[in-house]
Amino acid sequence: MDAFYASVEQRDDPALRGRPIAVGGSRERGVVAAASYEARVFGVRSAMPSVTARRLCPDLVFVKPRFEVYRAISEEIRTIFAEHTPIIEPVSLDEAYLDVTENLKNLPTATDVARAIRGSILERTGLVASAGVSYNKFLAKVASDFKKPDALFVITPAMGPRFIEDLAIGRFHGVGPVTEAKMKRLGILTGGDLKARTLDELAAAFGSHAAYYYGVARGIDERPVRAHRIRKSIGAETTFFEDLSEFDALAARLQPLIDKVWTASTAKAVRGRTVTLKVKFSDFEQITRARSVSACVADRAALEALTLGLLREVFPLRRSVRLVGVSLSGLEHGEPRAPEQLGFGI
Repeated sequence: MDAFYASVEQRDDPALRGRPIAVGGSRERGVVAAASYEARVFGVRSAMPSVTARRLCPDLVFVKPRFEVYRAISEEIRTIFAEHTPIIEPVSLDEAYLDVTENLKNLPTATDVARAIRGSILERTGLVASAGVSYNKFLAKVASDFKKPDALFVITPAMGPRFIEDLAIGRFHGVGPVTEAKMKRLGILTGGDLKARTLDELAAAFGSHAAYYYGVARGIDERPVRAHRIRKSIGAETTFFEDLSEFDALAARLQPLIDKVWTASTAKAVRGRTVTLKVKFSDFEQITRARSVSACVADRAALEALTLGLLREVFPLRRSVRLVGVSLSGLEHGEPRAPEQLGFGI
């Protein structure tokens, strides 16, 4: 979906159409969840601090997010997908992979399927979607972003190898800003440069990610579209209006996050074995601390004990804290086994 949250807000409020808007908090500690294309012209992007966004675009309009509305529309869109194929792998509320090797409407090509889906989404929701069509997930993802917004782009097997060689390394799915900067320092500016490196060279520079980079540089991505994508973690985080540095104050701010994670875990009938604490400092440096236990975390009290134990490990603080987060991973379905004996006190 193109600028999904922002597009929903512009659809529902005509006064916002054509204006630069950001979905998210406008206060000093706010973060942009989504930006309209009018705002992106000024450099406003998702995950950007609101103060930075406001500085880039003084006329930016902030809109409070309505996640229940976005989820409802996402379900409507997935219903449209299901009219064409049962093999759907949701990535987020606004993105999914579809395997249309065989499609339920017997359309002759994947391009025809994508065109039909985009038309149905526009007709039923009033929103615009972009689609990428190709012979594997990597190239389909790249194609979906290539000519946004309101685009349908196809990378055929015949054009794939040359397309990848000419592609700027920053447009490779799976290459984030930090990796992009590292690749550029190594002289890897395009897919062709990446393809020229041996697997051993990539392994020395990028470790476990080397095989992925080596493959996609050659147009190889054998990951299937997983119709029942397994959730890997459940998490929640919050950014403070003022930096905090006292243990008790941070522990208090973690309580609603622990509640949220445990409630979501219970609602989804899953339990986890690894608790991770995320801390972002006032200078935006971020660290994580994690602890895994042999049996799933049994109850909310155990989740709290593990979380606060991890918080204690980051003390004494060198800087004050602007954000904390908690996540539960190593998820399993069903009832937990016997509670794990914790190895430390709070």
